[in-house]
Amino acid sequence: MTRIFSGIQPTGRKHLGNYIGAIQQYVAGQDRGEAIYCIVDLHAVTVAYEPAELRRRVLDTTALLLASGVDPARCVLFRQSDVREHSELTWLLTSVTAVGELNRMHQFKSKSAAQRELVGAGILFYPVLQAADVLAYRADEVPVGEDQREHIELMRECARRYNARFVPDGGTTGLVVPEHRIPAVGARIMDLQEPTRKMSTSIGGDEGRIYVLDEPAAILKKCKRAVTDSENEIRVGPDKPGVTNLVDILAAARGTSVEAALATLADARGYGDLKVAVAEAVTDMLGPVRERYEALRADEDAIEAALAAGAAKAREIAAVTLHDVRTAMGVGPLS
Repeated sequence: MTRIFSGIQPTGRKHLGNYIGAIQQYVAGQDRGEAIYCIVDLHAVTVAYEPAELRRRVLDTTALLLASGVDPARCVLFRQSDVREHSELTWLLTSVTAVGELNRMHQFKSKSAAQRELVGAGILFYPVLQAADVLAYRADEVPVGEDQREHIELMRECARRYNARFVPDGGTTGLVVPEHRIPAVGARIMDLQEPTRKMSTSIGGDEGRIYVLDEPAAILKKCKRAVTDSENEIRVGPDKPGVTNLVDILAAARGTSVEAALATLADARGYGDLKVAVAEAVTDMLGPVRERYEALRADEDAIEAALAAGAAKAREIAAVTLHDVRTAMGVGPLS
């Protein structure tokens, strides 16, 4: 059975790009294999944050996953910091990770440039922790957005180097070299106001992003104000980033191909009809999530119980991997 792993940041309100690019894949992954998902709170401490807010955001994110259809009975769902094997494996993997590779990471360059006071070492080692997250579970597949290709290749290289150095004869004690999985539709949802830039929580204004918990009226307003162009011709292409983004969103929200979405717009009178169609499709997709979220988020004890149960399952898997790595690397007593 295919083992799937992915982690999601607890920082910021989750937007449409997060939902289509990651959360929907989490839900689908439960039917495709053994799914393991974690809320990566250790990654969140690499930038400035408030401790109380971090704890609240972990609960927010967990409730949102549950409301979206992530089911602890069908997957392993846990908080990253509850499984300490992640941290130890990170340190051990630094022995097969080149500093030059970390320095060249686009995320390191952008985040370190944005921090004006202290650039924490965690930003540099972020990809090694990300590699440990996945490799600890010997996952076969990692569902990610297009922007994470670079990090996935680094973790693949870490696994290959580790195996070549410490498990040269192969066998079951080596690390699995994972594959990435990028959705065919909606892999890169762009900002509604700046459609040449990916939708982001940290860059741009609220008008450019649709939040998963937005009310229908807010969704319609943002879609109507989406930047397009002066042609009023509904087609996709690099010369029409705004329209292409809206069609991509429409296809992803309806669960169809871009071609099928365009076919339904054959009689549209222009961009106004396109924007209304997108708003309706997004509202239909996100409405049930918003309705379930409120009740789930109110029961914090139930959320914590679900995370604790998931962490216990995760530790059982990660502990085996860490034992194999420690043994192969000569760390600790031989057992």
